[in-house]
Amino acid sequence: MTSRPIDLKNARVLISNDDGINAPGLKLLEKIARSLAREVWVVAPETEQSAASHSLTIRRPLRIRRTSGRRRYAVDGTPTDAVLLAVQHVMKDRRPDLVLSGINRGGNLGEDITYSGTVAAAMEGALLGIPAVALSLMINDREVARWATVERWAPEVLQRITAVGWPDNVLINVNFPDVPANAVTGIDVIRQGRRKIGGELARGVDPRGAPYFWIGAGRTADSALPATDLGAVNRGAVSVTPLALERTHAPTLKALKAAFS
Repeated sequence: MTSRPIDLKNARVLISNDDGINAPGLKLLEKIARSLAREVWVVAPETEQSAASHSLTIRRPLRIRRTSGRRRYAVDGTPTDAVLLAVQHVMKDRRPDLVLSGINRGGNLGEDITYSGTVAAAMEGALLGIPAVALSLMINDREVARWATVERWAPEVLQRITAVGWPDNVLINVNFPDVPANAVTGIDVIRQGRRKIGGELARGVDPRGAPYFWIGAGRTADSALPATDLGAVNRGAVSVTPLALERTHAPTLKALKAAFS
């Protein structure tokens, strides 16, 4: 089923992230959403949950607290926990019309999406039947985040995609390039690329003499880079990629059915 376009001006919007309730990207996304939508709620993890993926806390109780500001809450759990509690508890009187996750300080491209707590928060929204968008900002210099680029381009992206709508069980993954706002080359609607994290693996010995391993941030990109989300941000464009929750591979399913018939 295809979702109807979202009336963003009159929408009830839920914002979450994986960088935590005090992250600058969350505050910027809240500012942008309040300029576009009628009602904005924030329910985010208490602390940073980067690379938490779609993990759900089931072995301990969760706590939620109201923070300073209107309709703002922090959850001592994962991004998935935050969205689930927001929809089923904080906003239970009326579900949100749209879930926005981010803005992550760092891109979520290629296989990043399988580890990303930012994408996971949007995924949880989609699983709950709510249109959802994940937003991330590429950063090449860890000391510099071009928030002005997001502030300039995110409103246009959100207005255009919500005017179209998208199918159920699909979420939208948006990445902003690490260039000044006036240097952005456009908005590319494009497929997911391949970029596997974990290319760097450091080994050391701790003060007690025990060996350890530390997974680094190194990534390997595929040869089809130009036609992917990776290629888009590398050439200075905003990438917009629809991601499906249904992961069944139809050709293999057909082949296996034949093999077991």
